[in-house]
Amino acid sequence: MSTPLAASNARVKEARKLSRRSVRTERRLFLADGPKAVEAALTVEGCVVEVFATPTALEQHADLLGGAAVTLVDERALASLSDSVSPAGLVALCRHLDAPLDRVLESSPRLLAICADVRDPGNAGNVIRTSDAAGADAVVLAGQSVDAYNPKTVRSTVGSLFHLPIAVEPDPAVAVRAAQGRGLTVLAADGAGEVDLFDADLSGPTAWLFGNEAWGLPDELAALADHRVAIPIHGRAESLNLSTAAAVCLYATARAHRPR
Repeated sequence: MSTPLAASNARVKEARKLSRRSVRTERRLFLADGPKAVEAALTVEGCVVEVFATPTALEQHADLLGGAAVTLVDERALASLSDSVSPAGLVALCRHLDAPLDRVLESSPRLLAICADVRDPGNAGNVIRTSDAAGADAVVLAGQSVDAYNPKTVRSTVGSLFHLPIAVEPDPAVAVRAAQGRGLTVLAADGAGEVDLFDADLSGPTAWLFGNEAWGLPDELAALADHRVAIPIHGRAESLNLSTAAAVCLYATARAHRPR
């Protein structure tokens, strides 16, 4: 077994630079931290460049890694690449996965999530994970949304980042119009919406439009949607947080799409 690389090694230092969005964007590379993320990344052909692993993790996860290219690193080096409080010993160096919006829409999706200016990494990751669980066909990160490859976003998807297409669109209005142009009904999740979620027709191809955590959807963007849809609040809570609202909307649509 070769000697594990130290944190001061040039290769480790270069990989560590991917903690910065500008470097990730320039190199089209990112780090996926932990066994779940690494396992999911390895299922995508051509995604993983190499896996950094401690000797202990290599022994523990040998079956998971299969024939992947593995670079041994010591504990400190691995910790310098991980965003986790308790690193699990595996970090994969991955190529970006996002596809152009047009290509995502060419596949005639029936359920799509559009995130407009969703800036919290955990919320974005949870929407991606929930979209995956609900059987959605893709997620669009639009406007000033957080980078899909932010370490916290990647970790919060728990592998779902590698399970469904992700598109990035700088202009949320373009994403809405493009979805409508492909025959999807765009529904804006809006607490002041004119349609109750449980009265909405969710049977056709649907794109849900979710807004920023703090201020929701701008009126001009929500106005582009086919309908504004409100989740009924039966108790005294003022509202639902973004990831919970997304889960309710996506699962309501998934249920409508499945044969009874």
